Amino acid sequence: MTTSPPSPVADDSPVGDDPPRDDGRGLGPRAAAVLVFGSSAAVLVVEIVALRLLAPYLGLTLETSTMVIGIALTAIALGSWLGGRIADQVDPHRLIAPALGVSGVVVALTPLLLRTTAEWSPALLLLVASATLLVPGALLSAVTPFVTKLRLTSLAETGTVVGRLSGVGTFGAIVGTVLTGFVLVSRLPVSSILIGLGMLLVLGAAVVGWRARRRRRATAVALATVVAGTLATGVAPGGCDEETRYHCAQVVADPDRDSGRTLVLDGLRHSYVDVEDPAYLKFAYVRAFASVVDTAFPEGEPLTAHHIGGGGLTFPRYLAAARPGTRSLVSEIDPGVVRIDRDRLGLGTGAATGIDVRVEDGRLGLRRLDAGGHDLVVGDAFGGVSAPWHLTTSQALKDVRRALDADGLYVANLIDHGELAFVRAEVATLAATFPHVALLGKPADIGLDPTASTIGGNMVVIASGRPVDAPAIQEALDARDVGWKITGGDDLTTWTGNARVLTDDHAPVDQLLQPHPTRTAR
Repeated sequence: MTTSPPSPVADDSPVGDDPPRDDGRGLGPRAAAVLVFGSSAAVLVVEIVALRLLAPYLGLTLETSTMVIGIALTAIALGSWLGGRIADQVDPHRLIAPALGVSGVVVALTPLLLRTTAEWSPALLLLVASATLLVPGALLSAVTPFVTKLRLTSLAETGTVVGRLSGVGTFGAIVGTVLTGFVLVSRLPVSSILIGLGMLLVLGAAVVGWRARRRRRATAVALATVVAGTLATGVAPGGCDEETRYHCAQVVADPDRDSGRTLVLDGLRHSYVDVEDPAYLKFAYVRAFASVVDTAFPEGEPLTAHHIGGGGLTFPRYLAAARPGTRSLVSEIDPGVVRIDRDRLGLGTGAATGIDVRVEDGRLGLRRLDAGGHDLVVGDAFGGVSAPWHLTTSQALKDVRRALDADGLYVANLIDHGELAFVRAEVATLAATFPHVALLGKPADIGLDPTASTIGGNMVVIASGRPVDAPAIQEALDARDVGWKITGGDDLTTWTGNARVLTDDHAPVDQLLQPHPTRTAR
């Protein structure tokens, strides 16, 4: 008796592979989409918030942003690659919960780790920051290949599954970016964002672990995250009285002057205000401002002034006190700083002080000004130690000149060190826009003492359509004991050298700047 061979059965599985089994731990399409969406969103939340955590210690510069973005992209690439390889060797059911749980613990501990390292061992900050970005970023990025492996039950739908999950992951990254930038940072402290995200990730790990019948491990990871969150909130040195939309802000009382207050943003002294005596000016560059303005305009004459950057509003307060009737309009981008001015630094607004503050970008504020309607424009906007590049270009300075009347004056605070390449470029840019330019600073910095080495720090530049009275300004500087000199004309042209004019098309301000290694004060 003969038997015929069994008829072939159509099977889309690879040769030699067992067909997929449903052991009660299968991953449905909705669960897969939630895991990929959430893990991808979390990577971008961590990246954006890390920039704010590092700003008080490394500065909010192009280099810092580039470093954080580079590390985040490295983590995504590494996690995707290794995740795919591991998913081919180990049951992905066993990998998803640990990836979520460990990344959640690291994310929750990030504020504690970074701030403690910055306070106690600054030399290790970059290493620790890299680790706190790489570890959760790689683990969260590995979730997508884990999930993809579980969803690929047939070769016939490979393109559909991979394409769908790739799109879901990209959409999650977009939502994470937008949610953090427009909602979370403006409403919550960065430490709360990371601790909350860490707990959500561990909650996800617990759910996945329970579904995979690994309840004991899921419970242990959840407990570890609660402990991590408690440590991060209770132990980590914060250093902030308030976390604004852009800064870690503190108000520090002057131990030598009862009414003196210093506004510290991201670890740098931005403004000194005497809440009872606005005529008291502590910082040298503000005394230089006053020396220039008091020389350029008749004593006590009210002015129409626009200020790019607010900080503690030291100079607008001075003008209101020294020149009653002065109208000062201030463009300050950070609403949190404005709130601190009102709540902690004793600022009144409107007709009582002559100071009005608009929460807006300085460049956009310039465009709103009436042509020829201002006696004075003051530039004093900074992100860390870096002047925002879009306020330094010839196009921005043309907006400044348009806002000034024929005898109007532009004064700006600049900071640079080393070869002072940025200040030279900004002076060259001003000279291409205004007929008369002068520079105030320490003699060694502005080329008046060739025997001394460059010190760097603050300098004040003056630009106007009328000649600058250098001798009178020098007399005023000496009277205020600023210790600075003024230079202009051919001497300034020689000092500037072949510095390139900054434009909207090419303004490498962050690369030209050489911040002081200790980043102490403005």
